[in-house]
Amino acid sequence: MAFTQDELKQQVAKAATQYVKSGIIGVGTGSTANYFIDELAKVKHKIDGAVASSEASADRLRKHGIEVFDLNSVNSMDIYVDGADEITEHMHMLKGGGGALTREKIVAAVAKTFVCICDETKYVPVLGKFPLPVEVLPMAKSYVARELTKLGGQPQLRNFTTDNGNVILDVHGLAITDPVAMEAMINQIVGVVTNGLFAARPANILLLATNDSVKTITK
Repeated sequence: MAFTQDELKQQVAKAATQYVKSGIIGVGTGSTANYFIDELAKVKHKIDGAVASSEASADRLRKHGIEVFDLNSVNSMDIYVDGADEITEHMHMLKGGGGALTREKIVAAVAKTFVCICDETKYVPVLGKFPLPVEVLPMAKSYVARELTKLGGQPQLRNFTTDNGNVILDVHGLAITDPVAMEAMINQIVGVVTNGLFAARPANILLLATNDSVKTITK
């Protein structure tokens, strides 16, 4: 029997709760992260609370009675759990389809272990089929778009404002063969807040939902 994509997301979200031990945990944003929040509610007695990577995730956590902490009040976190739009065998990810890439990257930086939860459609040999989101200060969007075009991409302005009050350029057509170098290069463009490549800080554990089982892949 083939599972739907939502069923696969639910299975992998449930599998991620085995990494929830105690303290404060980081929680991502998006459809798979939403399933994780729902599963987290069942074991919320184990933890003190969570740090959310978006206002939407914070609202969902609070509705489940889970305390949401400001990241500035948290010195360390054992785990950060989030999905990805694409991930490779090297644990390099492309994220930001939901527009929360900057806060996701910040919360992930504080966590000791990044647990990525995905269904098998997100597991790819090379990043870039999914457009790369780049968060940009509004006044810089035209300049940054021109610079991204020089890198071989076709940037398109998303009709979206981030939780930080910025805009997102979705860059199509990039062949991202060296994600670490590409992440650094784009972040050097003046006006860029950050981009959706999570390669300098990759995932540590990938839980991949397939029709057979949830596979655990480690770096």
